[in-house]
Amino acid sequence: MRIVWLPLSAMLLCVGSCATSPERFDEDASPGANSPPVSLLGRPLPPIPPGNNRVRLERDLTEARQALEADPDDPDRVIWVGRRLGYLWRIDDAIAEFTRGISEHPDYARLYRHRGHRYISARRFVDAIADLEHAAKLIDGKPDKIEPDGAPNDRNIPLTTTGFNVWYHLALARYLTQDFEGAVAGFREAMKYSGGFDDNLVATTDWIYMALRRRGRDEEAAAILEGIHPDMEIIENGPYHRRLLMYKGLITPEELLDMETASDLDLATLGYGLGNWFLYNGDPDRAAEVFRRVVSGPNWPAFGYIAAEVELARRD
Repeated sequence: MRIVWLPLSAMLLCVGSCATSPERFDEDASPGANSPPVSLLGRPLPPIPPGNNRVRLERDLTEARQALEADPDDPDRVIWVGRRLGYLWRIDDAIAEFTRGISEHPDYARLYRHRGHRYISARRFVDAIADLEHAAKLIDGKPDKIEPDGAPNDRNIPLTTTGFNVWYHLALARYLTQDFEGAVAGFREAMKYSGGFDDNLVATTDWIYMALRRRGRDEEAAAILEGIHPDMEIIENGPYHRRLLMYKGLITPEELLDMETASDLDLATLGYGLGNWFLYNGDPDRAAEVFRRVVSGPNWPAFGYIAAEVELARRD
């Protein structure tokens, strides 16, 4: 897998004032369509059963397959098989399922939205951008719809829509290719579909803040934190909320994440934001230490884990 980066010294200059186009992945940077997921550091990414939930997740997959067999022409049933495969970290199998669905339903936007998500998991960012940009065209001007959760939150309230998820994942894929300007534009588009939920506000604001800081737009980044406060109604995006509180100076980096006692999940969800904070505040060595701790954990499908890989690949 071949990636072309600017030297680290050039990257650090860009954090302060770079006005040129951001460095990008080569078009052939992603692995082939039939390749199993491999990290950007060359490590295999096996389908490790997540925690103690494997029996339930396998049962859910079986039920999704049975539902599809009962109605094979329903694209949403294809999507649920793909989603259930993804929850088992069988990312290549999930992509194959979505691809089969697209061959039968080439104009169904949600198939591209979900395959784009799993292309991100597989570190195939260029493919993800292509799928998600196509999904954005397919949903343009059409009524938006709530997306049911595969793992409902404690209140059993679905928070996101197809529009939100298309633009959120597209913006994320752009961010991971270092297209920070495109990421900001995409996350701002996702905000239009936030439905008034604080969870969606903190998720998009967090990535916008980080992208703006990486482009040296510090005053603009500070301004978007004005609406962030400790008493927001957060149902499931607590890590994003806490990262924003740190950016705002309401909690310290040490309060955000204790590197010695943090769980694997906390490392994956909070570690990237912490490392990135050190990076654009002039401490790249400490940032790299945090990123290495993040990728030493097992939660490789997490977006923070993937973003940490990107930073280490750039550094090395």
